[in-house]
Amino acid sequence: MGATRREFLEAGAIIGAGAAVAATAAVTARLDHRTTDPVGEETVRHIDVLPSVKPSPEEDVLIRMQRDLARAMAKPMEQRRWVMIIDTRKCVGCHACTVGCVAENHLPPGVVYRPVVTEEYGEYPHVQMRFFPRPCMQCDVPPCVPVCPVHATWKRPDGVVVVNYDRCIGCGYCITACPYNARSRDLGEYWLDGAAEADTPSELPILGQNAPWEKIASNEYAKSWDRTKGSPLGNARKCHFCLHRLEVGQLPMCVTTCIGRATYFGDANDPDSLVSELMAAPNVIRLLEHLGTEPRVRYLI
Repeated sequence: MGATRREFLEAGAIIGAGAAVAATAAVTARLDHRTTDPVGEETVRHIDVLPSVKPSPEEDVLIRMQRDLARAMAKPMEQRRWVMIIDTRKCVGCHACTVGCVAENHLPPGVVYRPVVTEEYGEYPHVQMRFFPRPCMQCDVPPCVPVCPVHATWKRPDGVVVVNYDRCIGCGYCITACPYNARSRDLGEYWLDGAAEADTPSELPILGQNAPWEKIASNEYAKSWDRTKGSPLGNARKCHFCLHRLEVGQLPMCVTTCIGRATYFGDANDPDSLVSELMAAPNVIRLLEHLGTEPRVRYLI
């Protein structure tokens, strides 16, 4: 004799209650461990920058920004205010920054921190192209932070919005909340998935599926993240201004790979920095400023 409708509903309620308890326990466990960012002297870094090269007004902007970075890192984290400025007049749409970012952070398909948006404008025959590199805006009022149910994302004292991959449950709320589409989900894909399939291993071509270089751990947030063992697989991912590079005195990868010197980075709290100088330009804009998110990425147009 089959189960009655009442028995079926009762069984469903028991299963549903069990799943809810399990989910609640998982969320509660993650809420128990909030992150406290280090501040003060322990965050100070003393970095030598080309000690044999004297500063010059004609020096490459990369060298100047390297000096700016060293001054910023010599201060405690809470006294730095990182900003990025992108000169759209110099961007040629080469995507070197995008490729450099993918290589630096070992990003899988579907995850991109630094796309370059291409726009065509004008009327034939007077048509032109312009390009907008779009990293995470590192908002001062980030909409992605309050929607996270497990406090896996927050703004550090230096203004960089970060993600704790160990705590992220992959719910995607932050991805939906970001008005700049600056977050994406790591779906666990690899660049060569499906590119080379065969019945036996001996038939696979060189660099076929499971290429070793695709599984090299990334160094985001100054930790080693092995996707074959879990996070950041399934997590929300985003640009973090290459914090792991800043810690060792290196500029973000997108800054150093820009062939047109169109991307500037530095400490806005340093009045002598290049970014402080550029922020005062009359042609500086911020994207979707009416939303009140206070993005730290600015554009020169």
